[in-house]
Amino acid sequence: MVLETIGSIDEAYDSLRPVDIPRPEPGDRELLIEVSACGVCHTELDEIEGRTPPPELPVVPGHEVVGRVVERGTDCHRHAIGDRVGVGWIHSSDGREFENLSEAFCATGRDANGGYAEYMTVPEDYAYPIPEVFSDAEAAPLLCAGGVGYRALRLTGIQNGQVLALTGFGGSGHLVLQLAKHLYPASPVFVFARSTREQQFARELGADWAGDTEAEAPQLAHAFIDTTPVWKPVIAALERLRPGGRLVINAIRKESVDRQLLAEISYEKHLWQEKEIKTVANVTHRDIAEFLPIAARVPLRVETQTYALEDANQALRDLKSGHIRGAKVLRVM
Repeated sequence: MVLETIGSIDEAYDSLRPVDIPRPEPGDRELLIEVSACGVCHTELDEIEGRTPPPELPVVPGHEVVGRVVERGTDCHRHAIGDRVGVGWIHSSDGREFENLSEAFCATGRDANGGYAEYMTVPEDYAYPIPEVFSDAEAAPLLCAGGVGYRALRLTGIQNGQVLALTGFGGSGHLVLQLAKHLYPASPVFVFARSTREQQFARELGADWAGDTEAEAPQLAHAFIDTTPVWKPVIAALERLRPGGRLVINAIRKESVDRQLLAEISYEKHLWQEKEIKTVANVTHRDIAEFLPIAARVPLRVETQTYALEDANQALRDLKSGHIRGAKVLRVM
């Protein structure tokens, strides 16, 4: 499924087109992967609608990829033919500690062809073994929603016993909630979500409280993680953050639909008393490599809704319209 032009996703427009393209050839230290499943992420909406457009078109989107190694380029040693591996948003970089911020950062499905396809290539250092406990569909969201969510959780700096709040409860939120409960068992976790269905799902997964985006939780939070595409939840989170608390915004881009609300920020109400705002920029190979074994030990319950590859446009429309419970995944093979 190929993106050829930038434009708004709506019911009358198919953003992606099915195309037959040549099977890619792995280069030095690259793997050829036969894709079995690929998650559908909000970042694809940002790419397609032009908020983080690909540098060149056409391109194959998709960066939550699970498949099998079917061919290896020269000098490959980390994975064997037949190994099940995953690929996340980071397709390649310079390998340093902050490779997510490097000019060398290359994004899967934006800067290089991704997983909305039968085959893709990736440098072997940026492919990760998939724990056996997860099916292909369950593993796919772990490669981005999980890996980047793990980075966001680390960036909160939260300590066991402190209050964590999540605003937005889609593919990443439902994984971070379970991860936080495992890593910080004494920490209450509150979930702010726009729909009662999302709130109920959060309670099923162990949330100590769940309510509307602007509801009053039992306590102010030491840390918030925002995974929404808009600004209203950010402002509400800052108001519900205790002094010295930190808000981590886990979004590669924010939509402009409610940007005017930023004019309503009050310094003394939303920002004073040493509150912090930090953003998540991309992900490193370390984040994904560390996260996957932890996810298996929990083990995380991964809620998915699957679509055939040729139904990718419908999956994207459903994601944009807010029809979310867990994560959406394309079945490729």
